[in-house]
Amino acid sequence: MTDLYLNTNLYTIRPEAEGRLKKELKVYDLLESLNIPFTRLDHDVTPTIEACHDIDKLLAINICKNLFLCNAQKTRFYLLMMPGDKKFKTSELGKQIYSPRLSFAPAEFMEEYLDITPGSVSVMGLMNDTDNRVELLVDEDVLKEEYFGCHPCINTTSLKLKTTDLTDKILPHIHHTMTVVRLSS
Repeated sequence: MTDLYLNTNLYTIRPEAEGRLKKELKVYDLLESLNIPFTRLDHDVTPTIEACHDIDKLLAINICKNLFLCNAQKTRFYLLMMPGDKKFKTSELGKQIYSPRLSFAPAEFMEEYLDITPGSVSVMGLMNDTDNRVELLVDEDVLKEEYFGCHPCINTTSLKLKTTDLTDKILPHIHHTMTVVRLSS
């Protein structure tokens, strides 16, 4: 372990509201309203996928990378969930979704559509995308895992959720669908 953690306790309940952002608490409200169990780990800021390795070991999950992307015209936006050990190849993904010249989307769109800041990208941010401006792309290998990890819209906490809870409960509830993609290792 590194000195990354504020503590190494795992919780299965929402945190106290004091000191927490409204957007994080909104995630727990959603999970509770859908009766979705979760495991929570509070930690220091994790701005990169590399910083998440020890966290994922504690949560007993494989690292899931979340990327916020757009087309060249900045008219189509995507949230890509993929295994952390895969390399992202824009051309490979672009061909599959018929959107050439993909790039990382500017932070202002991330904040406007998902209410998330860079370093905190999470599928949970889609609950803030009520106009469905962001398309969810999920690598098929993420769906093969029983659990996945994500931030509750802030990168000082990580959650472990069942993958089927995402596909069968969360996405339908927030009126989002997903496109399954196949990214090479």
